[in-house]
This record gives sequence, C-alpha cells and structure tokens, in this order.
Amino acid sequence: MSGRAAHIIVVGNEKGGCGKTTVSMHLAVGLLRLGFKVGCIDLDHRQQSLGRYFSNRRAWMERSGIDLPTPTMVVMQPSNAELKAQAAAQEKAGLEGLLGHLARQCDFVVIDCPGSDVALARHAHVHADTLITPINDSLLDLDLLGRLDPVSWQLQAGGVYSNLVWELRKERRAAHRSGIDWLVTRSRLSALSDRNKQKMAEILPRMSKILGFRLADGFGERVIYRYLFLWGLTVLDMEQAGIDLGGGKSNQAARQEVISLLRSLWLPKVNERLDRL
Repeated sequence: MSGRAAHIIVVGNEKGGCGKTTVSMHLAVGLLRLGFKVGCIDLDHRQQSLGRYFSNRRAWMERSGIDLPTPTMVVMQPSNAELKAQAAAQEKAGLEGLLGHLARQCDFVVIDCPGSDVALARHAHVHADTLITPINDSLLDLDLLGRLDPVSWQLQAGGVYSNLVWELRKERRAAHRSGIDWLVTRSRLSALSDRNKQKMAEILPRMSKILGFRLADGFGERVIYRYLFLWGLTVLDMEQAGIDLGGGKSNQAARQEVISLLRSLWLPKVNERLDRL
C-alpha cells in the first residue's frame, strides 16, 4: 500500500457505551499484527479512552519488557478560540493536517469518535472510507438508526444518526467523489436467546436494505473485553503478553469475534493475511 493514501476507518455512533473504543483498539492491534502500519486518532479529548488504552499498553511494555505492536497514537485537542465558528474551523484544519501526516506514514488510520454529535466527529465521517457503527443489542440503541412502528415493527423514518450519515455521505461524494462503506455491528451479544435478540435479528436486515449499511455481528458480552483495559491489551495479545486470566474457551471465542469482524470489513489486503492471526 506504499505510495497510496491510508485507508480511513471511522468508528462512530452518537450513543456512548456501545463499544466504540473496544472495537477501535482490537481493530488497530489486529491490523498491526497483520503487518500493516496503523495510526489512531482519539477525538474524545475529555475521556480519551483510546488514548488511555494505548498509554496503558506502553506502560505494560515497559514493566514487562515485552515488545507489543503499537500504533502511532494522537489525541486531538480542542481549539481554545473564543468564537464557536472559529474553533470549529481550527479543529477541522487540525484534523485534516493530522490525517494528511498519518496518511503518508500508515496503511490504515483508525478514528475513535465521541459518543455525541460534535462538529469534529462529523468532519471525520466525511473522510471515512469505512464507517463502523457498533450498537448494543437493544431496541433502544436501534432508535438511533430508525424509528419503528410498535405494532407492525416496520421502519417509519430514519433515526438521527442514520440521517446524519446520509447527509455526510452526500458531502463526501461531493468532496472526494467516493462513498462510505458503512458497517453496523451488533455488540454485547448475549449467548441466550430472548425476544429482544430475535427482534433485532429480524429488523436489522430489513433496515440495512433501506438505510444503506452492511450488517455484521460484533463482540459478545464478555468480561475479557473490559478487563484487559488496565494492561492496554486485546484478546490478540494475551499469549504474547504472558497473562493468563482463565476462561480459555470464552477467550478463544472472543479472538474469533475479532477475526470475524476484520473479515467482514472488506479492507484492502486484509483478508488474504488473516491466517497470520
């Protein structure tokens, strides 16, 4: 991929707590372990969850003496301009400059967006070659994508986030003459079957045809995804990092979930390397 601009992957959703940072971390480490050069941008300057994740990773590397693959990591800082319009313009220019810099060094750039509607996140979406939207396996989260009739369960109108993506897709086509490959993933999937899970499985495929996204399973409701934060590790790192937390079968299942997500993204030159994981 040398000589080409990096492929930009944006992980976005206006709702917090849906697993965006967990997806971003595992995606970045997965691509690194496949031999790609990866840059990461954390747009949530307040929480800095992705930035903290990789900070923990560097700390564990220093403590353990183990060399783990680590991306180029940047946390975007807000503008200190007093006027809102001026601040937005400065932040937009800052993001464009950073993307230009990383695109010359990396094969992929992963952008982790905050769980809110902010101008900088909107601008990041316009640059997305691939957009990943994790949603919890809940009808409440589904409302961000589309408004459903409570009797017929038919889609009545687009939700606030899908309407936003629709507008930003048009802006991207005008600016870059290319579209956004939008993938919605169901996160925190329970192993148990219930009415909510069945309805999600019925409704999402119908919505995808109307709203224009692809659909894939995300990560299950597994303690391991949350527990590894303090080490800055992913389920792809555990063997090399020398950490044994038990739960062998569950951890192997989590590893397969990460590989399955990478396969579903249709990223350039990725699927032909997945046997390295």
